[in-house]
Amino acid sequence: MKREAREIKIGNKIIGEGKPTFIIAEAGVNHNGRLDLALQLVDVAADAGADAIKFQTFKAEQVVTRSVEMAEYQKKNMDKTESQIKMLKNLEFNEKWYPKVIKRCQKRGIIFFSTPHGGFASVDLLQKIGVPAFKFGSGDLTNLPVLKYAAKFDKPIILGTGMATLKEAKDAIKIIKSAKNNKIIMLHCTTNYPCSSDEVNLKAMQTMMKKLDVIIGYSDHTLGVQVPIMAATLGAQVIEKHLTLDNNMHGPDHKASADPEVFKKMVYGIHKVKIILGNSEKKPMLSEMKIKFNIRKSLVALNNIKKGEVFSYKNIGIKRPGIGLPPKYLFKILGKKSKRNLKTDTLIKKNDFV
Repeated sequence: MKREAREIKIGNKIIGEGKPTFIIAEAGVNHNGRLDLALQLVDVAADAGADAIKFQTFKAEQVVTRSVEMAEYQKKNMDKTESQIKMLKNLEFNEKWYPKVIKRCQKRGIIFFSTPHGGFASVDLLQKIGVPAFKFGSGDLTNLPVLKYAAKFDKPIILGTGMATLKEAKDAIKIIKSAKNNKIIMLHCTTNYPCSSDEVNLKAMQTMMKKLDVIIGYSDHTLGVQVPIMAATLGAQVIEKHLTLDNNMHGPDHKASADPEVFKKMVYGIHKVKIILGNSEKKPMLSEMKIKFNIRKSLVALNNIKKGEVFSYKNIGIKRPGIGLPPKYLFKILGKKSKRNLKTDTLIKKNDFV
């Protein structure tokens, strides 16, 4: 499938081919239920150069039943076992925080939005607040009723595809488009925290680029910066990565998140990608043009050549600089006679042979 050329605007940023990679700092629940930490995460994301910071909007009872256990990665990362609802209750983003956090984002020049993790109610809350986009996690990829409901607000929808097949991704796109919303960004990802290298499968992202008629990005759950930079190099137009103030903090996502220093390195590396890739035209760079003639070579006299002497491999050679006849003329000049006396290392000219 040939993808349509498209652009999507979120806040004051335009996402699309040829545009800078849109970088989301996924703060998620790494505020640990504290406003001061949420505000610090905004500052760190802005300092690192992220385009947006994203939190999660939910009430624990809207997300899970009381009997659901923690996921394996949550048990491992928190070194404890309890119900998901108890864990999530301590990680809710308090509704009273929104004005303060949004104001900090505006002050720092970074876009604020949040994942409506609590279904219809969370979508309504975020719509009321006025977020510029909805980002749904991979767990809601198959939550088609909520996706269709959010799509009707005609805002960009960013959707994770962890745990999903290509068909499930297509089904999600179809339901969003059925609400007359074509502002869709699908993120390839693996739902494991942290994600090991052998489960990244960036080639699947390339498949998505070919098969899905939407903007494609990558949501990273690996440690370090190599994978998101690779994803950007392969054409991901959006990169999302979890951000924490400290990997040693208590919580389900801190260990699989980037600390401020790592996140900043990632942003720097991703910004370098566009510069390094350049454009598709093969031509000399300006710096090369300045040294071109000192590096390339020309035809020269290997020794003194008398007028009328026949040019041969014995008296014609190839040396720098490249301001004389290019080496390809050697095939023409061999066997011809010199029209003048030439001293050793003299550059051969077109009118020097007959």
